[in-house]
Amino acid sequence: MLIQQTINNLRELRLAGMAKGFENQMTSAAAMSLGFDERFSMLVEYEKTHRENERLKRLLKSAKLKANACLEDVDYRADRGLDKSQMATLTSCQWVSHGLNMIITGPTGSGKTWLACAFGNQACRHGKTVLFQRLSLLLEELQIGHADGSFRKRLNQLSKYDLLILDDFGLAALNAHGRNDLLEVIDSRVPGRSTLITSQLPVTNWHDYLSGGNPTVADAILDRLLGGSLRIPLKGESMRKTRS
Repeated sequence: MLIQQTINNLRELRLAGMAKGFENQMTSAAAMSLGFDERFSMLVEYEKTHRENERLKRLLKSAKLKANACLEDVDYRADRGLDKSQMATLTSCQWVSHGLNMIITGPTGSGKTWLACAFGNQACRHGKTVLFQRLSLLLEELQIGHADGSFRKRLNQLSKYDLLILDDFGLAALNAHGRNDLLEVIDSRVPGRSTLITSQLPVTNWHDYLSGGNPTVADAILDRLLGGSLRIPLKGESMRKTRS
């Protein structure tokens, strides 16, 4: 009765990991043979691990990653052009901590979105807040925000993510509102926050895509996005075609 009351008290105190660990200890002869200090240390570790796992679940749910991808599963076949040493360095997510941007380019099906999601997953595992957005849909949402008065609130939200993934840059045509909203989003995140862009367009074509008769806006966006950014240009045939 006392054991169950202790477990209930731990749960009421929101120490679910410790409660589960205590239950496990009470049914383990090996654990019961340990001293108080060792058993208590194990309970603290149970709670710590439980909280870390719950935080990761929340971060991944909030990130809305399009693909269930992780860096451990990256395909390093030679014709993709991925540098293993560069990728090993990036797994630490120091680039996110330092607010650096990343640009992933390549042809259709080369794995840009999957790789972006793998980096998003890795960032979540390092305790970073992440959001995945298809750029065209985000710009539509922001356009609606101008009409209903929610634009500034949404912009403020976007500015706070440690890593913002904007997928399919350059796929849909930009109008003047879209260019200005994109500049607002990027500008609200520098310095200090990382933005990851995926695009079929080579970076050399980005200014033409963004200018639309207003090279000043294009210059401002590229200056904020590309300065000191990490580049991963993918090559090769479509991964979908290869898998099939």
